[in-house]
Amino acid sequence: MVIVAGHITVDPADRESYLAGCVSVVEQARRAPGCLDFSISADLVDPGRIDIFERWESQAAVEAFRGSGPGEDQGAQMLSASVAEYDIAEVRSLT
Repeated sequence: MVIVAGHITVDPADRESYLAGCVSVVEQARRAPGCLDFSISADLVDPGRIDIFERWESQAAVEAFRGSGPGEDQGAQMLSASVAEYDIAEVRSLT
């Protein structure tokens, strides 16, 4: 399993429009083979932060989905990004 997690920052005034532009990406990802979860959401505390969380069956599934990153408009809105991939060897349920 692969988890992609982190955050990006945008001007707080741009956050809602940035997130609105992500709706189709989230919909496409959730339909993609091997996608177990995919979320792009507003941080509850920092008005300029957008949290990223993805869970995939395999690295091959991640790579098959990744065609291009954010569009030019979204890329221009990003002030910074800290997102990484994690290879998961074991999972324990908390419920």
